[in-house]
Amino acid sequence: MGRENFKSRLGFLLVSAGCAIGIGNVWRFPYVTGQNGGGVFVLFYLLFLAIMGVPVLTMELAVGRASRKSAVLGYKALEPKGSKWHIHGWFCVIGCYLLMMYYTTVAGWMLSYFFKFLSGTFTAMPANGSADIFASMLANPSEMGGWMAVVVITGFFVVSMGLQKGLERISKFMMSALLILILALAVNSILLPGGNAGLAFFLLPDWERAAQVGITTVIANAMNQAFFTLSLGIAAMEIFGSYMSKDNTLSSEAVRICGLDTFVALSSGLIIFPACFSYGVQPDQGPGLIFITLPNVFVNMPGGRLWGALFFLFMTFASFTTVIAVFENLLASCIDNFGWSRRKAVIFNCLFVLIASLPCVLGYNIWSDLRIIGSRDVLDSEDFLVSNLLLPLGSLIYLLFCTTKWGWGFDRYLEEANTGNGIKLSRKLKPFFQIILPILILFILIRGLLPAS
Repeated sequence: MGRENFKSRLGFLLVSAGCAIGIGNVWRFPYVTGQNGGGVFVLFYLLFLAIMGVPVLTMELAVGRASRKSAVLGYKALEPKGSKWHIHGWFCVIGCYLLMMYYTTVAGWMLSYFFKFLSGTFTAMPANGSADIFASMLANPSEMGGWMAVVVITGFFVVSMGLQKGLERISKFMMSALLILILALAVNSILLPGGNAGLAFFLLPDWERAAQVGITTVIANAMNQAFFTLSLGIAAMEIFGSYMSKDNTLSSEAVRICGLDTFVALSSGLIIFPACFSYGVQPDQGPGLIFITLPNVFVNMPGGRLWGALFFLFMTFASFTTVIAVFENLLASCIDNFGWSRRKAVIFNCLFVLIASLPCVLGYNIWSDLRIIGSRDVLDSEDFLVSNLLLPLGSLIYLLFCTTKWGWGFDRYLEEANTGNGIKLSRKLKPFFQIILPILILFILIRGLLPAS
């Protein structure tokens, strides 16, 4: 049986963008922007996306497309004889499992909130009751576990149908629906009375406001966000490289994926900031912004029950496209490395992810006293390992593999990246790729591992 490929280029782009577009864009991006003073942060975010995100994305895709294999065997096919680069492939697989151990829970929150808005739970609540609704959901392991299980089982059902019939078909539908939902929600927010102040905060760089946060902090956080938004470093993207055609250059595809990813991140800002300013809510309230602050805003809005339901449907689609993309990666790893059938890989992984996701669910109630890394709870500990360690370290390894003579080598990488029609990478970028990019990624890695001041 040959390796399945994407049916169309659009399918590849929407699946890859769907993998990149997730909680990082629609949940993390708005509150980090709010905490970092708005417009200036957005400016630096776009800059780092172009100079760091796009190059590293081309490298991960190049390893996939040149080898036609998932992480471990991809390295094995390309590495010099006797070298051990493929060991990182196993860390990629571990990273994908770890990511799904908490991502499925947060995706479950989004789904739960969609049904809560639909059924009118928020309409009947007392003023500012959204904090109580969120707290009672976290305190209820069976409610949270139930929604997590719905996400996991539905996700594996989709990927059990194969690449074209499952992942590609569903991602096309969800991404199209997501883009329509975004436009409707953004237009509604922008037209709210007083929403212009929110637009100004979000889109107009205010250097004084950024200086209050600290320009270096803003720059470092923007670099971080640009990097994490694409989920690079754990082979989540590499797998789609292994399914894609050689018709287009990798930089063209990387620019398109980053473009879609950025469009969704900026659009979620256009939805959230005008709504917050229109109702006099501070946008710097951290992770609670989506689940506590925004429901209060929606409830006070004309047609709020509908807009709230649509917003959380959009959030559910954004997180679910990532879930099915990473599930596909887990299946491909089992099929490639152990010679399993897709069916066997689906059953094993579905059961494993269901059980492995339970600590995150229980970490908010039965095991709420449990602290794993530092003073972090289960979800934050799992996220710390993925976001602060495995993503930057993995990206650094991909970078060194593609640009040094001890790995695959810059010439081979460049040849693969420039195969096809579209934007070609210049050989003059070699010093930037070999010296400056590793320093930037090392900075993110070290900063992420230092205790927060």
